[in-house]
Amino acid sequence: MNVISRGVRNAFRNNIRTLSVVVILGLSIALALSMLLAHQAVNKKIENIKSSEGNTITVSPAGVRGFQGGGNPLTQTQLNGVSNLAHVDTIEESLNDRLTSSDTNLQSSVQLGQLGQRFATNFGGGSGTISGNSSFNPADFTPPVTVLGSNNPTDLANTQGGGTFTLKSGAVFSSTSSDDVALVGTALASKNNLSVGSTFTAYNTTIKVVGIFSSGNDFSNGLLVMPLKTLQTLSSQPGDITSAVVTVDSVSNVNSVTSAVKSKLGSAADVTSSVDQAQTSIDSLNSIKNISVYSLIGAVVAGAVIIFLVMLMIVRERRREIGVFKAIGASNVKIVSQFMVEAVTLTILAAVIGILISLAAADPITRTLVNNSTNSSSTTSSVQTPGFGASGGVGGGGFARLSQQAGTGNGSTFVSSGSGIGRVRNNITNIHAVVSWNIVLYGLSAAILIALVGSGIASWSIAKVRPAEVLRTE
Repeated sequence: MNVISRGVRNAFRNNIRTLSVVVILGLSIALALSMLLAHQAVNKKIENIKSSEGNTITVSPAGVRGFQGGGNPLTQTQLNGVSNLAHVDTIEESLNDRLTSSDTNLQSSVQLGQLGQRFATNFGGGSGTISGNSSFNPADFTPPVTVLGSNNPTDLANTQGGGTFTLKSGAVFSSTSSDDVALVGTALASKNNLSVGSTFTAYNTTIKVVGIFSSGNDFSNGLLVMPLKTLQTLSSQPGDITSAVVTVDSVSNVNSVTSAVKSKLGSAADVTSSVDQAQTSIDSLNSIKNISVYSLIGAVVAGAVIIFLVMLMIVRERRREIGVFKAIGASNVKIVSQFMVEAVTLTILAAVIGILISLAAADPITRTLVNNSTNSSSTTSSVQTPGFGASGGVGGGGFARLSQQAGTGNGSTFVSSGSGIGRVRNNITNIHAVVSWNIVLYGLSAAILIALVGSGIASWSIAKVRPAEVLRTE
């Protein structure tokens, strides 16, 4: 009987021990593979965040926040200079405006309530007046319709309400459109009985409704979204831009590009970046990666110790058998090889169990690590978005950019989050451990290598004894 077949048979000489060793070693391998998969998933997520998250810079006219503050609008010429800077991928431009009853036949869907009436009372004059009109009654005040002109109509991050853009019907106009068309929020559409194909008047022009959208909040559901070029022309603001979002090719270049933009625009603009939010995500992910590395090392060490101790016990039990083999001419290499085959057999069986367990457990383990890290981050940090307080829906999130796009077309959802912590949590929790064959083969190879080394050391120490000494003690 050759060395391989004898080693395989020896692995099953004691069924209870074989089962115990295989199960314990399998759990160790499962933990090691799960940690390896978690480490890989976290690394991929970090690279994704560096390339697509936190790589935006918000540019707004100096002193402007929401509908408050002064300052002059930015110009297309200024932003063209920004677009030519190194590491700048795209620039999302928008123009905010408001339509009063003299500008449109639309009625605002915003319900003033107590806060809104308070805002209206102090809108243009002292208490009970507006623009010097002493007969003004706050209850009769009609809030304006907020209009957003944008070359990225599915992104609501630069509106006061923010929210998640979900197209309910119709289609989204192109980023370069200059047609007299608009996307209408569900609340505004309901208030004015509008549907896809309907028309309304704004700026003495007939505008066609091409899509109805929902944002997830009352304010943005009363929003009117038009092509940037169209709003610039109709509102007599050619080339004017009230907000821009610069996308950089990598988060590692955000700081340098931010400095370049500030230098380019000077005192004409307020420039802020989202690198802090991305760094928060990366820091949390790095802590998860460290945990996975330590757990991986611990699982590998545990597996190696298990193999070594088991094989050391088995070898010592078979001292007499080793002496007999050596007495009939077996070499040390054959004896050691037999025990190594036995160890590899046990390891392969354990690896099968470990791989099956890791297939089911890798993703839940990764999610558990992520949730624990996220909860820890949430209790120790907070992010606030600049802006002014909402008055019956008028106001809100300012121009801070915390958004993520996730699709296009009918029924699609375009995410635009307004909470820093929520944004960080979304970045981190949206992570999955994907089991691939190269990881499985890598783990199996590492387990077999450990088995060979562990069994080889254990058996070599016994195989060197002389047959006469072994047989005499027996």
